[in-house]
Amino acid sequence: MFDKLIGNNHIKDVLRRLLISKRVPNALLFAGADGVGKKQFALELAKAFVCLNPKSSEACDVCPACRRADIFKIPEVSENTKVDESLKDKFKTVFFSAHGDIGMVVPLKKNVYVDAIRNLEKEANFNPFEAAARFFIIDDADKMSDAPANALLKTLEEPPATSHIFLITSRPDTLLPTIRSRCQTLRFAPVDVKEIENYLVQTKNFAPADAALSAKLSGGKLGNALETDLEKFRVSRAAMLKVLESILIKENRAELLRVAEEMNDAKNKDDYEARLDILQTLIHDVWAICTNADAKLLINLDIIADLRKFAENAESRKLAAWLAEIETVRGGLAVNLNRKIATDALFMQMANG
Repeated sequence: MFDKLIGNNHIKDVLRRLLISKRVPNALLFAGADGVGKKQFALELAKAFVCLNPKSSEACDVCPACRRADIFKIPEVSENTKVDESLKDKFKTVFFSAHGDIGMVVPLKKNVYVDAIRNLEKEANFNPFEAAARFFIIDDADKMSDAPANALLKTLEEPPATSHIFLITSRPDTLLPTIRSRCQTLRFAPVDVKEIENYLVQTKNFAPADAALSAKLSGGKLGNALETDLEKFRVSRAAMLKVLESILIKENRAELLRVAEEMNDAKNKDDYEARLDILQTLIHDVWAICTNADAKLLINLDIIADLRKFAENAESRKLAAWLAEIETVRGGLAVNLNRKIATDALFMQMANG
């Protein structure tokens, strides 16, 4: 049922109309930022077709077919995962859910393999095993290089009548124009923060304060809210608060250098950019208070007392300059900038005003 999904009600209306009229296209492009729920919408649409007891053309979510539809066994891969031939072979095929008519192509790190697309082409030409149609989701479709994209194009040009292909992407403009032209595009918007907050409380049993903070940090992306480690975030935020305190309250440069050292030690190196992001949001919140912006716009609303204390000693002009300096550091990371030297320089520039 689409009602269980949050946000993007306009997409729900479109999909319901397509289902009721029995005019679901053979190729759909789900476009929007990562984490807004595109893949969940695609799976829910597929479930509507395989459901044994549909309600108003939507999946019932309780029949055996619905319960099997979104159960996938896909290997978990992180940045540190060693990619060997055995792992590559697994990603060179379609991953089918526990329901034999719903499959997914998933990239291995940054690559959608051409063999996976060729396997999809073969499977798409088979008749459905149980349902009225077969469904294939290509996750992160923008990670297709020319070879898999051209292989997919052959299928999109002459799609089998009983197969549907759903492309999921946060960067639709990077897809071949010929692929985009053969798909009906559904554009997803960020989810309202209050909707995310309510979902976390009501469905995921978050404490209200944790739900409010996770929703604020999510940027309108439910996936981000669910993946945020709040305990880790609060530890990192406390470190970044020391930066502002050392500049705006205590004028303690030694503490600034100590925090810079901590940011760059071995145990925190993977969190460096995340801490920069946190520092940036804190400065932005202080700047918002200085300019009398609506408190609802603050990300770190749970520590507003600290932010107001900083704002009493801050100048909006300097805060804007700090934000620009952080962006300069962030840009330098792409060209292997020495992080320790860059962090020391950033904090000293901030302290010098």
